[in-house]
Parts: sequence; structure tokens; C-alpha cells
Amino acid sequence: MQATDWQKSTYSAEAANCVYVAACPTGTIHLRESDEPSVALTTTRPGLRELIRSLKAQPSSRTT
Repeated sequence: MQATDWQKSTYSAEAANCVYVAACPTGTIHLRESDEPSVALTTTRPGLRELIRSLKAQPSSRTT
């Protein structure tokens, strides 16, 4: 994977569990979690859009 500029997701709270996103010039999108920064998933813009759509459609398991 090429060097990328990682950005913290705006959906990540100020807690330790954060999701980072990076876009590459080739059009791929990389995702990683702050707990495992050496592990990254690679997808496309349509793939990321579908992932976000699917996650938003699921009932939240968070407790407040």
C-alpha cells in the first residue's frame, strides 16, 4: 500500500476506538481501526458507500 494521509472518521468519538479513512490516487479507499493500525481494508468508493448504507440500516447495538 502506498503512503496515505489518514483522516479520522467524523463518526468516531473522542474515545480510543476510532476509524481512519484514506483515499489513494488510484481510486481505492483504505480503512483502519486505531486498535490495529497495521491492518487496513481496501475498497472502492461504491463499496464504501454500500458498507455505510448497510451499517446505517442496521439497528444500533450501542448503549448510552
